Amino acid sequence: MFADPEVDAVLCARGGYGSNYLLPRLDLELIARNPKPFIGYSDNTCLLTWITDQTGLITFHGPMASKDFSASHGVDLESWRSALSSQDGWEIDGPQSGSKVLKPGTTRGRLYGGCLSILVESLGTPYEIRTEDSILFLEDIGAKPYQIDRMLMHLKYAGKLDRVRGIVFGEMSDCVQPEGMSYRLEEVILRVLADFAGPIAFGLRSGHVSSRNITLAIGAEAVLDTSDHVLLRYPESTVCI
Repeated sequence: MFADPEVDAVLCARGGYGSNYLLPRLDLELIARNPKPFIGYSDNTCLLTWITDQTGLITFHGPMASKDFSASHGVDLESWRSALSSQDGWEIDGPQSGSKVLKPGTTRGRLYGGCLSILVESLGTPYEIRTEDSILFLEDIGAKPYQIDRMLMHLKYAGKLDRVRGIVFGEMSDCVQPEGMSYRLEEVILRVLADFAGPIAFGLRSGHVSSRNITLAIGAEAVLDTSDHVLLRYPESTVCI
């Protein structure tokens, strides 16, 4: 698909169980020579981060064919168009993205990340994530807060948060405690990240979401500002072709 000049973009059909089998088979030099948008999320996170890490290309954490484009309100068209076609900088404003401030501050770095469980599973492999100097985006679905706690601590103990400049959590759909347990996911996050120096946002609607899936440019320089409300801004165009 990257080599075919008739193909303008590679849009994943769905979540991508088994995507990790493709990692050692990717022709990264061919991909680098034929830059075009690669868009997906969930298990496809490993392809997004690996392609970005190895080629320097921007990839896109955003809506897919069967889950999002098939639904009447499945795609946030403003971010989709801005990410893929705007020749200028663009931004994602908190009130429209569903996100809120967990820790105020302002920082700049390359946006990086995706599905939390897939990011954690890369550790100790040749495809291990590279989080240095990043604004780290983390999202998942159906993981209980104690499981999110475990995964965040794994990243922390592995040193993967040491040089992260800011953190943005996704909508975290169905990431709630079993009945009878009262603490919320936001409380778990703030406990684990109590010593994290950068800004933290929660609820950005990209990936496993209820509606209007927002497109994020992975590997592109971004500014995260949570001093008042959440604002994620790309200073420059993220068009990769």
